[in-house]
Amino acid sequence: MSTIPVAKAVAAPSVQEIKQSREEPMGDLMVADVDAAARPPPSKSDNLFMQIAVHPDGAVTRPVVPTIPASDAGSGAAVFSRDVPLDTSLGTYIRLYLPNPVPSSTKLPVILYFHGGGFVVFNADTAFYHASCEAMAAAVPAIVASLDYRLAPEHRLPAAYDDAVAAVMWLRDVAPQDPWIAEHGDLAWCFVMGSSSGGNMAFNAGVRTKGIDLSPVAVRGLLLHQPYLGGVERTPSEERSEDDFMVPLEANDKLWSLALPLGADRDHEFSNPEKAVAQEAVVGLPRCLVSGSDGDPLIDRQRGFATWLRDSGVEVVAKTDGSGFHAAELFVPEKAEEMFALVRDFVSAGSDA
Repeated sequence: MSTIPVAKAVAAPSVQEIKQSREEPMGDLMVADVDAAARPPPSKSDNLFMQIAVHPDGAVTRPVVPTIPASDAGSGAAVFSRDVPLDTSLGTYIRLYLPNPVPSSTKLPVILYFHGGGFVVFNADTAFYHASCEAMAAAVPAIVASLDYRLAPEHRLPAAYDDAVAAVMWLRDVAPQDPWIAEHGDLAWCFVMGSSSGGNMAFNAGVRTKGIDLSPVAVRGLLLHQPYLGGVERTPSEERSEDDFMVPLEANDKLWSLALPLGADRDHEFSNPEKAVAQEAVVGLPRCLVSGSDGDPLIDRQRGFATWLRDSGVEVVAKTDGSGFHAAELFVPEKAEEMFALVRDFVSAGSDA
């Protein structure tokens, strides 16, 4: 087993304090255990998004799901992980994942990852996102840096975008001194990736940073997996989603009402870039992978988004004809392998860019 150095400069207690400071009371909304969290909801009524309680004062109570601590470098795990602070004043941090053993033939690509949850729920240490990042780090292989960002409605958009940009700047300013990345990562072979709302964030992070000198970092591509998009006028796939067990229409509307700036509707640029963002704004983006599944209520928007990007001059790899449902890769091993294969192919092609 290779010995992985632990960063001496990481103030680990501050990350723990961040997590403790935001803990929710467990109450009746507690998911029983990690095994339960690893299964998709059997029906709309069991959907975690439907369990978000919005109170008259605008505050929310979130369903509490199991979390997983970072692993110890001496634990013998197949993938090591550890938490590093991003901005302690905002309560943000990054969880790094490193395959064990580390491939010796070459340095690894670095994937900055943003988790999903409609901008409202879940964190980097949520059990199913932690497991997915572990598996992706081993499967690609890559160093994965998963951002724990601020959530709405306490921090409405663009707060999550600001945190995403800060994470890109962390790659430039701090990551070169991180021992895992310095020894095993190739910052000239970086990618920004997100799932669902994280895919939306990855797109916006790309737009906001494309004109910035990021050296020694080179972002070779954006991986937008099932990006969370919206609009006032319903698409056919949305109209069919009233009883969808992953993103039912009622929950979809609730999430946007909690995430968007007060007074904004779903045609806002944050939710409907195809309608509200000028094509000139995306000129200069790196190549983009847009992936989706035919059973996802958001699939019509994802396909339209891919076409809009391509029509705007962006190089797009569109993989939106597969079967499955929203976030299937978190719960169905075969779907996880399909997503990792897409990531691996896209990242490998990016090494020649």
